[in-house]
This record gives sequence, structure tokens and C-alpha cells, in this order.
Amino acid sequence: MTSLNSHGLRFAFGTLTVLPVSVTRWDRATARTGMLCAPLAGLVVGLLAAALGALSLLAGSGPLLAAVASVAVPAALTRGLHLDGLADTADGLGSGKPAGDALRIMKQSDIGPFGVITLLLVLLAQVAVLFELYGQGWAHGSLGAVVSAVAARLALTLASRQGVPAARPEGLGAVVAATVPVGRAVLVAAVTVGLCAAAGAVFGPYGAPHHALAVLGGLAAAELLLRHCVTRFGGVTGDVFGGVAEAAATAALVVLALGP
Repeated sequence: MTSLNSHGLRFAFGTLTVLPVSVTRWDRATARTGMLCAPLAGLVVGLLAAALGALSLLAGSGPLLAAVASVAVPAALTRGLHLDGLADTADGLGSGKPAGDALRIMKQSDIGPFGVITLLLVLLAQVAVLFELYGQGWAHGSLGAVVSAVAARLALTLASRQGVPAARPEGLGAVVAATVPVGRAVLVAAVTVGLCAAAGAVFGPYGAPHHALAVLGGLAAAELLLRHCVTRFGGVTGDVFGGVAEAAATAALVVLALGP
């Protein structure tokens, strides 16, 4: 079990980040453990994004530059993989083609108009919210960056649950699809939401429920996209996982921008 947990952590960081971690096992048991560990990878990505944003503020930059820095870090640490998946998913959904044709469109290397528009709006939304949060202080912006990144990877844990099929027999989507027992996925989600709420409590009594709702809002948006993709494509792909992650990250930030 200890060995499997170690390989699972390597799988999570090796597939979800560009950090120098080698994936030493590539099977469904390792993928299951890796996807259960996905929020930990999100925590590391979020902390690095928060650190760069906070350092930008402390160095004298305005909140806009800090927001851009925090958005750039997750993109860099994934080589843009999730953003590319979001764009491909948008092109596939926007094509209006049958599942097979839509999947072929998603595999093409170019990005169509639906993908470009979706990327533009999502990145603008993320920068806009973090700009607002960093304007309230480095702590607000930093925690927003962390919560967003954690919510994105937690959405991947839930998207890997049993009962959600793969759309193709090959690729990362096929390796991780339907590997995580539903009960374990729910348990990881509950623990993650609780920890985000505890972190938000530093901002007062409203901070805890606000940050918990942010994660839940991110998961709700990711679930809506996931279900639509399963209906349209017959299952999930690596691109769909990327789209789900970005949907969760963006929706979590939008919730944080709402309310007092």
C-alpha cells in the first residue's frame, strides 16, 4: 500500500504538473491513487501561483500584474495542457458534429474559433477576479489562487469516478476514467472542502462558508460540463479533463468575487 501511494503521488504530480517527478507505474491502480491525490498537486500549484502573485505585490506591482502572474503559473506548470483541453473541448462541443467527428476535431492540433473565444473569456475571468482579490490585499488574492487550483484538481478526482466512461480506448482519459470509487471521491471532496473552509476562516466568520461555497461552485460547474461532454462524446477524454479543471478553477474564483 505504501508503494502504491508513492507511485500514486508520482502519477498525480507527473501527469498534472511539469514538476520533475517521474511516473514509475502506469496502470489503473496507480491512476486511481493518483487521481485521489490530485488535490495535493493542486495545492502545490496554487501555493506557487499565490507566492508569485504575493511577491509581485510586495515588490511594488499593482494587483493587475499580480493577478496575471498568478494565472500564468498554473498554465506554465501544466505546459498549458488544461487550457489546451478546454479549447479542444469547446471546439468539439461547438462543432455540432456527431460524437466521432467531434472527437476527431478535438484531436487536431489547431484551435478553432470556439476554442479561442472560450480561452479568452476564461482567462479574462480568472485575471479579473484575482485582480479584485489582490486589490483587497495579498492574503485574499493568494488564498483565491490556492482555492482555485485545488478546486480544479478536485474536479478531476470526481471526474475520474466509477460510472463515467472513457470516450476513447487510448490516451490519459482512458487510463484514469472510472478508476476512483464514488465513496472515496466523495470523501476526498468533503475533506478538501472542509480544509478550504478552514483556510477561509482567517477572514472572519463569513470567510469559511464563502470559500467552501467557492469550491462547491467550482465542482458544480465542472459537473455540468462533464455530464454534457459524456452525453455528447459518449465519455471523457484527456481534453475533457482539462476543460473540467479550468471550468472548476474559473467558477470557484467567480464565487469568491461574489458577496461581501
